[in-house]
Amino acid sequence: MRKFSLYVMALLYLFAGINYFLHKEFYLAIMPTWLGYHELLIIISGICEILFALLLLPIESRSFAAWGIIFLLVAVFPANIQMMVNYYHEQNTQLWMSILRLPLQIVLVWWAYTFTTHHAKAVKTRISA
Repeated sequence: MRKFSLYVMALLYLFAGINYFLHKEFYLAIMPTWLGYHELLIIISGICEILFALLLLPIESRSFAAWGIIFLLVAVFPANIQMMVNYYHEQNTQLWMSILRLPLQIVLVWWAYTFTTHHAKAVKTRISA
């Protein structure tokens, strides 16, 4: 089950990273105004998601990739808030999805954390005790 979860996560971030390049306008619309270099940040985010997805697969780079995903999820959280605010002001029918997306970020952080070395060692310690 753990391997399945790993492959699902890698595919999720691979497709999400590619999506940054296919739907750049969507991401531009949810960028907080106080951030500069919107287009560059979107490109960097897409590259990072693709890179971290691929680095999840080899065990040697898995923990690094998982921490990178956690960092990226925290870094893009303001865009998720901005999307919710935009949808609220526009009275967008997808507002409910943007609201659900916020706590989903916590679940995604936890999921990535389960692939960090720190978590793996803690689980091993509990199992052997």
